[in-house]
Amino acid sequence: MIYLMGMMEFNRTRLLILLFVGTLFSSCEEVIDLKLDNSEPVIVIDGGISDQNENQLVKVSRTYNFTEPNKFNGVAGAQVVLIRPNGTKISYTEVSPGVYQSVKLRGLPGNKYTLDVTVGGKTYTASSTMPGRVVLDSLTFKQFNFFGATNNYMAVNYNDPAGIQNQYRYILRSNGKTEEDMVSEDRFTDGNKVSDVIFYKLEDLMVGDSLHVELQCIDRNVYRYFYSLSQSSGEGGPPVAPSNPVSNFSNGALGIFNAYTSSKRSAVIK
Repeated sequence: MIYLMGMMEFNRTRLLILLFVGTLFSSCEEVIDLKLDNSEPVIVIDGGISDQNENQLVKVSRTYNFTEPNKFNGVAGAQVVLIRPNGTKISYTEVSPGVYQSVKLRGLPGNKYTLDVTVGGKTYTASSTMPGRVVLDSLTFKQFNFFGATNNYMAVNYNDPAGIQNQYRYILRSNGKTEEDMVSEDRFTDGNKVSDVIFYKLEDLMVGDSLHVELQCIDRNVYRYFYSLSQSSGEGGPPVAPSNPVSNFSNGALGIFNAYTSSKRSAVIK
């Protein structure tokens, strides 16, 4: 009788546990309805001027709500004006909604350029000083072994000028698509021959694919913008709390205006 009562108590306890576990798993399947507040759209400006004789571009858009499609939300009808160091102004032409283009022109290293973008009567202003030019000497391939797997990567090779604070941006493109966009500085490589690895696995590409790398020399504020952008996305280390990178535009606009020098090289996957 004691044994029977013990078995009954055991079964009852097991039944209660099963009921609890069943309730737990059924609650895990409950759909959670997130209440995401909409916010006022913010102007985003992405523009630059290089030392190449070309049509310089500026893109003007607005942010959109979390539930809206991820697309370029171009702002039409903006007034975009570039101001040279001597005070002369160049107006940009809108070539598609939100995309503005200058006549062919080039910037000069050491000069400060200002961009004014006016939308709905409100003007957003940013300035950037073009650094001296550094030539991208060559591209090489390097192998690294991570956790037993060997991967191939590309390295950019150039000579860093001594005694000058330099910041660089590396843009790797393949088949018309940007595969990697990263920044670096010469804090530990001042005056040295640099061979920086772009950590994008080339195994994701096919034999015969062309790789194009652009080395930009950028000013300190532009470097901070792209560095904080990479930190927010988790590149180069653990992600930090999400936040907007510090823009060099006034009046609360997001984005960056970048006066930069450009040097390019290409290679083919074999």
